[in-house]
Amino acid sequence: MAARIFLALSALIWIPYGLACFFQPGSLADSAGVAFTSATGSTEIRAQYGGFTVALGALALAGAIRPALRRHALVALAVSCAGLGVARLLGVGMDGELSSYTGMALGLEFGTLALGVWLLRRASAQAA
Repeated sequence: MAARIFLALSALIWIPYGLACFFQPGSLADSAGVAFTSATGSTEIRAQYGGFTVALGALALAGAIRPALRRHALVALAVSCAGLGVARLLGVGMDGELSSYTGMALGLEFGTLALGVWLLRRASAQAA
């Protein structure tokens, strides 16, 4: 039940954020300091911040609805958030700045990673 709730909440975070970034890629300029200078840049933001994020949220939603997909969704969230969080943390170290946006993103990413791993371990222990 905990994994199902976690995945549903994850979907409620990732899908709307991704849709907002897809339909309004310029919104990241103020909140995250990410801007584009060409149509290619706009398309890149729509793909990375929009498409990938919606897909991750959709997989979380599928895992919340279908028990057979639950483990796959947890693994995908954990691995994706590990990559995002580690790269973001390294970027903070390299660039020397930690904004409130970056701090919130790190909290979400490492929090999702920790909860995802905990839920995966819990499921494995219950199956044994």
